Amino acid sequence: MSTQESIFSAALSRRTLLSGAAALALAPPLARAADVNPRLAACIASDRRSPGNRARDVWRKPAEVISFFGVAPHHTVVEVLPGSAGYWTEILAPYLKDEGRYIAAGRDEEAPANYLEDHAKMLAKYAAAPDLYGAVAVTKFNADKHEIAPPGGADFVLTFRNLHNWLDRNEIDGALRAFHKALKPGGVLGVADHRGRNDVSQADQMRTGYVRQDFAVALIEKAGFRLAGTSEAKANPKDTKDHADGVWSLPPSYRGGDKDRAKYQAIGESDRFVLKFQKA
Repeated sequence: MSTQESIFSAALSRRTLLSGAAALALAPPLARAADVNPRLAACIASDRRSPGNRARDVWRKPAEVISFFGVAPHHTVVEVLPGSAGYWTEILAPYLKDEGRYIAAGRDEEAPANYLEDHAKMLAKYAAAPDLYGAVAVTKFNADKHEIAPPGGADFVLTFRNLHNWLDRNEIDGALRAFHKALKPGGVLGVADHRGRNDVSQADQMRTGYVRQDFAVALIEKAGFRLAGTSEAKANPKDTKDHADGVWSLPPSYRGGDKDRAKYQAIGESDRFVLKFQKA
């Protein structure tokens, strides 16, 4: 049994792990257009965003997700490993640049060459549009080897589709320590990832890229956070989670190339959980 599986088994016996019914009670209604900050809506609608990123809005639900987390224009937000594609950067950086602060916690010098290449592309993206990204602060992230923000200085730390990587590399505990250190008391950790199957152990579905939601909750709560809410904004019931190349069979990866591409295109992006934690 892996370290994470042992943690999970122990955490399941604790009363702090929510039952399925209790978790559903934490899920608010999806954001209506009238509930979305007008500035946020304008940033999402901006033609300065790349066409590829805008095409993914139907799956990634930026208005619903950012509204659910509670990010306002005056907040300090750290996004962990935003990458050169910058899906969330293209929205959050303009949204925060006048009143708040957007921090991109990127790669450090120990990263593999392909990640360093992507990091360089990210920096070039920022430099090419100073009116959008001139106020972006870039920090280093590698588990807990660096401070991703001044200690206690962030209102939000957000991570999208990274948990499965940190679990696979045994970096999850260090990452959660870094997030806890960066957040203000009561600050929010927002987590979204590919939702795994409840009838398969986390160890047995690691290669697929999926993460059990109950496993993620137990692990993060053990690190000093409290689950404050869940959102079904990114739920996709068409995702059967039994694909030949795991989550990477689906768009936008299409790891299998043209094989069964139409089938995977019809499914769309993966079923994902969206979790909101507060620093305890």
